[in-house]
Amino acid sequence: MFIVAISVLFTNNLARSLQAEEQKNMSIWADATRQIIFADDDADIDFSSSIIEKNTTIPVYICDEEGNILASRNAKGEKLARAHNRLTPDKHHGPIELKIDETTTQYIYWDDSSLITRLRYVPYAQFALIFIFITIAVITMLTGQRSEENRLWVGLSKETAHQLGTPISSLNAWQQLLADEYPADEYVVKMKGDIERLQMIADRFQKIGSEPALKPENLIPVVHNAVAYMRARISNRITIDDSCLVEVERCVMLNAPLLQWVIENLLKNAVDAISGNGTITLQLLEHEHEVMLDITDTGKGIDNKTQRRIFEPGFTSKERGWGLGLPLAKRIVEQYHGGKLLLKHSQPGVGTTFRIVLKKPENS
Repeated sequence: MFIVAISVLFTNNLARSLQAEEQKNMSIWADATRQIIFADDDADIDFSSSIIEKNTTIPVYICDEEGNILASRNAKGEKLARAHNRLTPDKHHGPIELKIDETTTQYIYWDDSSLITRLRYVPYAQFALIFIFITIAVITMLTGQRSEENRLWVGLSKETAHQLGTPISSLNAWQQLLADEYPADEYVVKMKGDIERLQMIADRFQKIGSEPALKPENLIPVVHNAVAYMRARISNRITIDDSCLVEVERCVMLNAPLLQWVIENLLKNAVDAISGNGTITLQLLEHEHEVMLDITDTGKGIDNKTQRRIFEPGFTSKERGWGLGLPLAKRIVEQYHGGKLLLKHSQPGVGTTFRIVLKKPENS
């Protein structure tokens, strides 16, 4: 902005200098016009004519006493028509009087030359260029920041999957040994289920670290699996109502392990929001090209200030938490599935509803 201010000041000073120079030139031009008007038949008017002919940039108007344009130079077509409408001393330079005789007086008016007119637009052009430059710089910075965040997510996911790989392999080996030694032990069977769960978590992190493949699948089994997993791990005071999903089939483009992770995360947040008795309700809606899954809890709700930040990485309203669950879930739904994850509504003391929006296959 400082550069633009300096440019405006410099341009205005230059324009004033050029206007003063044009004032002198027009005085000379008016004198040449007088000489031609009052020249005798045998007078040499070549010099005066050359002065008039050299003016190729300044629009000039010769008017009568009533303001009617009698002659003009460098002003044709639309510019001349505009001059007819606005030819006044306060909007034009001049006038310079041309005394034709004792009863007739004509007046010379002129506009700024094309050079001065263009100079007036220079600061605006510079401002536009600076604005474009700043816009490009901001976009580049935000893009770079987003790319850095993407690399961080990918690196963290791949490293997590890699670190989980070795202990999971060891646990698998130990579980197999125990299964051979105690084939009928129920705890060995449960251990196998937990190890398989760990393996699935590692696979999810591995998929986040790469571009997951999407394919047309029925959404309902994915939701049922997430609900079944959470039901086995929550208090019996909390009810998960998924009756709307009974005998329903909805085909969407998805990656089942990743989307199940998202649903489990939202269900877990809903459980954490409920203190004592409560209900988590799932509702399925369908549009022409989209399927929407709403997850509503009767928990403590989220205040307006917190609502604006819940998807920020690292932000959490819990005493214990990393603040990565919702940002990661949003990333999975929006960047990997091309859908939307949004907070539909929330009211403190009443509850919260999150909505997942997924695309249907193109041929559906």
